[in-house]
This record gives sequence, structure tokens and C-alpha cells, in this order.
Amino acid sequence: MNRLKELREDKDLYQKDIADYLKIDQSNYSKYELEKVNIPLEYLKKLAEFYNTSIDYILYLTDERKPYPKSIMKR
Repeated sequence: MNRLKELREDKDLYQKDIADYLKIDQSNYSKYELEKVNIPLEYLKKLAEFYNTSIDYILYLTDERKPYPKSIMKR
């Protein structure tokens, strides 16, 4: 199962709900879930934050659902 779909269904949301959150059409969001087009980085970031996970989890680079700890960048 697609990770985006899995995450969305775990929250009992519809594609339209996530599309509204991203401010895009539901048909465009559907293409992301079906892996017909690549998800722009800005949307990946928003989705990872929304689902409290990592971009790596969404992209199948890890099976660890827990997000990485936020780091404080030193200047």
C-alpha cells in the first residue's frame, strides 16, 4: 500500500481533506498517492509535518514512522 494513502487512512481522512490542506485539487493529490507524478518537496515537507513522520518514511527510505528529532542549527 502507498504510504501516503496509509497515513491518510490512519487518520480517517479523504483525499479531498489532504488536497485542501495542501491547497491543491483532489485530482492532483490523487496522482501523488497513485505515484503517477512526483510530489514536490514543499508538499512532502508539509505532509511529513502533518502526519508527524519523516519524508524518508513517506518515500520508503525507512520503516521508522517516528520523525527525526529536530536539531538546533548553530550559526
